[in-house]
Amino acid sequence: MIVVDNLSTGKKEYVDSRAKLVVCDIRDKELEGVFRENEIELVAHLASQTDVSASIEDPVSDGDVNVLGTLNLLELCRKYDVKKIVFTSSAAVYGEPRYLPVDEKHELAPISPYGCSKLAVETYLAYYHRLYGIDFVVLRLANVYGPRQSKGVVKEFIERLLKDESPVIYGDGKQTRDFIYVDDVVNAIVLAMERKTRRKQMNIATCRETSVLDLLQTLQRMLASRVEPIFMPARKEIRRCYFSYELAKNELGWEPTVELREGLRKTILWHCERAIDSILSEVAKARKLIKGLSAI
Repeated sequence: MIVVDNLSTGKKEYVDSRAKLVVCDIRDKELEGVFRENEIELVAHLASQTDVSASIEDPVSDGDVNVLGTLNLLELCRKYDVKKIVFTSSAAVYGEPRYLPVDEKHELAPISPYGCSKLAVETYLAYYHRLYGIDFVVLRLANVYGPRQSKGVVKEFIERLLKDESPVIYGDGKQTRDFIYVDDVVNAIVLAMERKTRRKQMNIATCRETSVLDLLQTLQRMLASRVEPIFMPARKEIRRCYFSYELAKNELGWEPTVELREGLRKTILWHCERAIDSILSEVAKARKLIKGLSAI
């Protein structure tokens, strides 16, 4: 297995020791060396700019990474005869839900440059299939959370609560999301690569609706925290959303297995372990400093 990552948010220590890591951006010409030097038949394409707010502030940069970067990758897949691509898209391609739960028949009407770029890639995948026969599976992910997450409301809430800092909620906190644990997403990607399913777009979600306020209150109970949130003016965002995963169940035999509370528990434990490691590192530095002072 070969992992290509520019490490802009990832870390080398997170890469499985059995995999070969190539530090490279999907927009770089150097990416061709990965295809030229290895016989690659399957590609799992997860590389992207994922910050919705950043895409609004700088849609050109978002398109550069998500669209042009993907085109660079697709051209190499065509040139080196890759058989299949599994692409992690986003439920953001649907935009404001017309009905709930949202299924794959829903209108595609993204309301952010991020959603537009994901939809553009889906369209390009269909184009490359028609012209060059490259099979593809598109996984439209709900709100992914879990250990090692670089951004996201779950990460931000946990980090603030562990520091006894007030979490920030925009609006009244009653806006809802469909939170899917990272392990379930990984299982969906593996199944999509292994199964013969092709030319499909499907939701990877839990079909459960959770408000931001309920999420925070659950974390507060789990951490025995009494820190009160700070409410900020509402942002322009989708009010309610959750997604059907029936197609993924039928096509891949996939279902979510990690309940929200269990996923939050695992995520909290990971953050606590990182905090302990940080404290131990500081203690080691202090001991070294004291030892040096004693020798003077």
